[in-house]
Amino acid sequence: MSDIRLEVKNISKNFGITRALKNVSFTINKGEVHALIGENGSGKSTLTNMLTGIYPMETGTFVLDGQEIHPKNQVDANNLGISIIVQELGTLSGLTVAENIFLGHEDRFIKCGIRNTQKMNAEANRLLEKYGFNNIKANKMVDEYNFEDRKLIEIVKATYFHPKIVVIDETTTALSQEGREELYKHMKRIRDEGNTIIFISHDLPEILSKSDTITVLRDGDYITTVKSADVKEEDLKKLMVGREVTGDYYRADYGEEISKEVVLSVRNVTVPGIIHDVSFDLHKGEILGFGGLSESGMHEVGKAIFGASYDREGSVVLANGTPINDITTAINNSIAYTSKDRDNESIVINESIRDNIALPSLDKLRRSPGLPFISWSKIKAFALKYALEMSVKMQGTEQFVSELSGGNKQKVVLARWIGKDSDIIVLDSPTRGIDIGVKQDIYQLMNKMRKEGKSIIMISEELMELIGMCDRIIIMKDGTVSGETMRSPDLNEHSLIEMMV
Repeated sequence: MSDIRLEVKNISKNFGITRALKNVSFTINKGEVHALIGENGSGKSTLTNMLTGIYPMETGTFVLDGQEIHPKNQVDANNLGISIIVQELGTLSGLTVAENIFLGHEDRFIKCGIRNTQKMNAEANRLLEKYGFNNIKANKMVDEYNFEDRKLIEIVKATYFHPKIVVIDETTTALSQEGREELYKHMKRIRDEGNTIIFISHDLPEILSKSDTITVLRDGDYITTVKSADVKEEDLKKLMVGREVTGDYYRADYGEEISKEVVLSVRNVTVPGIIHDVSFDLHKGEILGFGGLSESGMHEVGKAIFGASYDREGSVVLANGTPINDITTAINNSIAYTSKDRDNESIVINESIRDNIALPSLDKLRRSPGLPFISWSKIKAFALKYALEMSVKMQGTEQFVSELSGGNKQKVVLARWIGKDSDIIVLDSPTRGIDIGVKQDIYQLMNKMRKEGKSIIMISEELMELIGMCDRIIIMKDGTVSGETMRSPDLNEHSLIEMMV
């Protein structure tokens, strides 16, 4: 009996003039975690989106357990035994948790044309309890839960019916360490049952520790498949980018004195039920990090600073005395913010790259100062400049953001605020879904902005990037500040975790 679960045969896919996949072929076995890696735009998500019925097939075939398949949509893929946990939110607003879990499979609870909602909720609650997600209730609207909890709901939705293949596309970047451990536990269960995980991640240590086999794609081409035990992180970097990745990754400096000049003061900030009595100062030229476990409140701190928490109490005040109570005031006073929930809060998904990059900077793109008319030539040149600076893989700046890979969407988010040239930049999970080469570029860009006197707040679940990039790190726990530490060559993840738990 063959061990091959899936044969990928001569798969190609075009988006307009962009060739996303070029005659890609490889095999995936039963009972393995098979990682799929490559830089942003290499074709990873395009391939798995075709496999799971999100994108239509173009040329080539998928063969599942010896049978050629042609998934028409996600429900059809589910019926074939294939599911996916997508990189962005995969739950639908306006539906309950139970309705999301059983979306497309509601017929299980329908008799004589009437849906038995009570039975559906009971089954969803049974699954949630089985998975250990007891804080999530089946009858609640999914909108009542935060980004991470909605990803946990997706884990249940994608795996409860024991599919033959589960695609996990950059899901770990949306989860805290707590959430990741839950996901790893279910990945192991799926593999132990003899089923298969296709695991997409830019976290190379995670790939090496959690996968059995690794396939590398580059610019839509198949490069190679290797056993995880036979390669090291540096080998994977070289295979992904086609060259040695050299130069500094994180900052190399220690012992630099932080400026005493305070650019932003946060005092007694409270958002009922989320954060309580948070106070700190941000200094000129400082990278201030925020870390914590799930539900720690660190993501809400970023929103509160940007004036995006409408029930916020307490004060956020600039050095000149200007209070920041709303988003417009924040932008007008040179504060930028990138949200962890990229598609819903950081970009306009159904607009062009050009419009997304130019949007915060329209005032300086007018034909003449003081006139209401904008200059289209200035906008086009401006958007192209910063898209190229961030190495966005695109057909052109007229291309819609919705057509980009997750990592390239993140580059557009960063490009718009670099173009705005803000003095205070709040970055929530800035490297989420970003490949190793661009991560290095972002870290070097942050360091450059710091040296120019820009002040940065970086909120991250990635402890190593906090340690590697920040002058000072504040740890959140249960909505309050639980500890603070300064940059040091002796600082390690264990030191931060002790303050989190």
